[in-house]
Amino acid sequence: MMRGLLFALLLWPTMLLAVEPGEVLDDPALEARARTISDGLRCPVCRNESIDESHAEVARDIRLLVRERLVAGDSDDQIRAAVVARYGEYVLLRPTAEGANLVLWLAGPLMLLAGLGIGWAVVRGRSAAPEAEGLSPEERARLDDLLGR
Repeated sequence: MMRGLLFALLLWPTMLLAVEPGEVLDDPALEARARTISDGLRCPVCRNESIDESHAEVARDIRLLVRERLVAGDSDDQIRAAVVARYGEYVLLRPTAEGANLVLWLAGPLMLLAGLGIGWAVVRGRSAAPEAEGLSPEERARLDDLLGR
């Protein structure tokens, strides 16, 4: 068991970042920008994994595209727009809150408000219910007789 744990610990750092040494830019400032951009881009093949973490071939292609566009002098927004134009808005890990996505952004808070409103109405309805009347003296006497008091 210790051998398996040691093996897993040795492999763990290699699984964290999938950026290959040949992909790293010589300019540290451009490489930092590439990492920042890549951190916000999802691998189209993997589930909720950034392209920097993914070992998929398409993630490698997107990483190379980002770095090529940086070297060409494009801004971060231009690069994101080019990637979205090519792969669709699914590649954004933080999608924009406009168009069809606006419905998804608003659905959660609206459902929360609806649930709170329904809960408030139910609680208020229970407190507004009429109080149960007590037993009449005849009913109280009969109950005492039945219980043997």
